[in-house]
Amino acid sequence: MTLGSHQKYAGESQTHITPREIIEALGPFDLDPAAADPRPWDCAAASFTEADNGLTQPWFGRVWLNPPFDQRVVPSFVRRLVRHGRGTCLLHARTETAWFAPIWESATAILFLAHRLHFHQPDGTRWPANSGAPVVLIAFGDDDAERLRISGIPGAFVPRKWTWRPAKAKGRQADLFDGGYDAAADFAKSLDEGYRVIRERIAVGGKGWTPR
Repeated sequence: MTLGSHQKYAGESQTHITPREIIEALGPFDLDPAAADPRPWDCAAASFTEADNGLTQPWFGRVWLNPPFDQRVVPSFVRRLVRHGRGTCLLHARTETAWFAPIWESATAILFLAHRLHFHQPDGTRWPANSGAPVVLIAFGDDDAERLRISGIPGAFVPRKWTWRPAKAKGRQADLFDGGYDAAADFAKSLDEGYRVIRERIAVGGKGWTPR
């Protein structure tokens, strides 16, 4: 289940490796908590893969975050980076979603890319289709915002001067990802446990969920 309207090739896999030129323009980074394995290049000096379960590990330094494009997982990664407060995140520009709200509330700057990206496969070859949706780079912290501003990556750079007026969440998906429920604690046990709990919560509906 992907976050955006991925075209055929990108949508068939959760492995969407960041183009090297993006890392070169914004780096160096200290940690990639959602790294692919295998991968053709490192995005940071240290990496956590799916086997490491990066949500359970300590985060440090400048973080590069390109999380799995899975709407069941990305909210926990976004909230974790918000709490960490130092790093840059690559996401689809799904600004209407509940999981984007912490970004509006806490990001230091956002770069709306001028073009859709072509991600890469584990062997380094470029996916034939582009990302299928607009992409944004989101900076947390003044240093990351400045690096984003001077990066030269084409797009519209928006510094933290916006006013965020949150809308009242509606529907099951909003209940799942907005406000009360944070999946991080369940995914901290294991990925299987995180997905199991989410499936149960979807089955019973949002009203009876216990906030975490």
